[in-house]
Amino acid sequence: MHKATQFNEAADMIRELADEHEDIADAYVTLCVHAGIAASDVICCARLGEHAQGENHDEAISLLSRADKEIAKHLRTLLKLKTKAGYSHTPATVDEFKRAGRRWSKKLAGWPPHAEATRLGPLGAYGET
Repeated sequence: MHKATQFNEAADMIRELADEHEDIADAYVTLCVHAGIAASDVICCARLGEHAQGENHDEAISLLSRADKEIAKHLRTLLKLKTKAGYSHTPATVDEFKRAGRRWSKKLAGWPPHAEATRLGPLGAYGET
């Protein structure tokens, strides 16, 4: 989860340094999305022994659903925000800003809820904590 945590910490720093959410909404949402993607890769590796490797978001969500259906719902929400925040001229809204932070921080960042639930024990994939 080290990479996911790095993205999350960067998002938090950006959020704390901004005067207004509008100043950093797209960057913050994009970092939350990348944190969610990295976390989902760890979850898939730990539970399934593989992770999504392509650009197809539906395949990534489908694979994560095999590992944890509830967490896959949160990744789906994050990925819906990715294109707008990362590539569109339309900035992320206040609601999208909040949703990205909630989906990442409350749902994906807390994994694994019980280390014994994974095949890898207390360490995440690749020996990460």
